[in-house]
Formats: sequence, structure tokens, C-alpha cells
Amino acid sequence: MATYYMSIVVLIASLIASSTAVSETILSDVNLLEFPLNLEYLEAEFFLFGSTGYGLDKVAPELAEGGPAPVGAKLAKFNDTVIKDIIYQFALQEVGHLRAIKNTVTGFPRPLLDISHSSFAKVIDKAFGRPLRPSFDPYANDINYLIASYLIPYVGLTGYVGANPLLQNASSRQLVAGLLGVESGQDAVIRGLLYERRAWKVNPYGVTVGEFTDRISKLRNQLGNEGVKDEGLDETFSAGSILAGDKYSLAYSRTPKEILRIVYGSGNETIPGGFYPKGGNGHIARSYLK
Repeated sequence: MATYYMSIVVLIASLIASSTAVSETILSDVNLLEFPLNLEYLEAEFFLFGSTGYGLDKVAPELAEGGPAPVGAKLAKFNDTVIKDIIYQFALQEVGHLRAIKNTVTGFPRPLLDISHSSFAKVIDKAFGRPLRPSFDPYANDINYLIASYLIPYVGLTGYVGANPLLQNASSRQLVAGLLGVESGQDAVIRGLLYERRAWKVNPYGVTVGEFTDRISKLRNQLGNEGVKDEGLDETFSAGSILAGDKYSLAYSRTPKEILRIVYGSGNETIPGGFYPKGGNGHIARSYLK
């Protein structure tokens, strides 16, 4: 009889331990799934405003959850209707990504985003190691907007690659795989459009599109501070680099810390700034600000 009761006690203890482990697993997945909302909000607002002149507050206000309106967002001056249409499609895709994540986890309201002319100009100035004159304006024309777009989806892509092996739940991995597939496609389209134009001089700077991408990629490597995980369009010994990948042509991965260091522009996950003046939202991002 004593052995029987002992077996029951062991079984109950095992079930409790198992339940606790499952809860912790689910919580870790939730944190990893909600973190990318920071990047998805940024992409959604930048692409929506760039292509239409308005953002989430008009398209899907329920997704913003009352978060502050983005600073400095505006309609871009597109001459190429195909590029404008591509950016609009990207915008709708990002709205879909926000919905997909929020259908899985509770998420959080839109953080304060600075996607102003001056915010992008600061990144480009840092990439060149000097202030450009006139300051770089992402909304001024097709090429500038594509270069500015080069700054964003790739960072989120590397974050999804980094998060995927840490997820415990099959449904979580499925969601991230779906998000990663489209983010990779966006990055490939942007790189393809820029690659086709990589020898073009960006007016009025007299610097090629390829050099702009090289400098941006080098800056992201520097800010991330975890080695080479980025490459511009001219950064190889061959004709160029249409896609970024390691020696096995596999996508690079980044941790939330690395991503925050890059999008804050500070190289430090505890010091907000750049596109996120008050830092990102969610458990992971806020934990570094305490």
C-alpha cells in the first residue's frame, strides 16, 4: 500500500513538473513571438505611409491599439509606378503579419516610431562616417526610398532565423516559418531592385547605390557587435551579392539584443533611440531598459 501511495505521489509530482515546464515553454514562445511586432510595426508604417500617405490608424487602427502615431512619416515621391505598387503590397503584407502574430499572442500596442527624414539621415550619416549634404531624405525619390527600405526587412529576417530554433511549440515554428518566408521575399525583391541599379549614382552625392548598401551593411555589423551577419550588394569578390548568406549560403541569424542594438542605432540594447525613441515594447525589449 505504501508503495502504491508513493507511486501516486511521484506521478502527481511528475505531472506538476511537466505542467510547469509546458507553461514556461509557452511563455518563452510568447515572448519570442511578440518581440518581432516591434519590427513589423516599423515596416507596416513605413511602407503604408510611403505608398499611400497614411498608416495603421486609417488601415487597421485596432492593430495599433492606441499606440502613439509615428513621427515624420509621409508619402514618398515615386516616379516608378511599379516600385510604388511593390511597396504598397509590402505594406499590406506587414498588416497581415501584425494580424497573424496578434492572433497567436496578445502582443502590445504600437511603440513610438521615428521614421522621419532626419531619423533615416542620421543612420546614413553614421554609415558614411560623415554628414551628407543635403541630408539623406528617404521620401525624396524612388532610389532613396529603396535604399531606406534596405535598412528594415533584412533585420527582421535575421531575427526570425535566430528565433526559430528556440521555439518549443510546433505552431509557433510554423508561424515564424511563414513570416520568415515573406520577409525573405521582401528583402530579395528590394535587393533585386537595388542590384539592378547598383552602379547608379545617387544624386547629389555622386556615390553608387552599391556603396550605399555596403556602408549600411557594415554599420549593421558594427552595431550588432556579433561578427559579420550582413553584406551589401558589392561586398564580394565576384560581380556582386544578390542575396546575403554565410559560407554555406544560409541566412544569418540575430538575437533580440543584436536587433535592438541596430534599430536603436546605439549599438547597445539598453540605450533606445533611432527608429525607437522610447525603446521597443514587449517583455524582451522592455527587460533591457530596466
